[in-house]
Amino acid sequence: MRGGEIVESSSERLLTPGEVAALFRVDPKTVTRWAAAGRISSIRTPGGHRRFRESEVHALLRGEEVLTAERQNSESPRV
Repeated sequence: MRGGEIVESSSERLLTPGEVAALFRVDPKTVTRWAAAGRISSIRTPGGHRRFRESEVHALLRGEEVLTAERQNSESPRV
């Protein structure tokens, strides 16, 4: 799956694009674009819908930069 991983059982709350958008006061499509660009990581439900980890969303709201796996791979030094 591009830009996400399949949801497994986890105790962390997952947010919908609409919930994330409301927190950032942007359109839900903007949140989806952020995920596609690697600005925020997303996971996929078995039905293919995006979900976002609540802890990561709140870290971004606090201004903390969260490196997604995709961005970590592209920013890691080549040997």
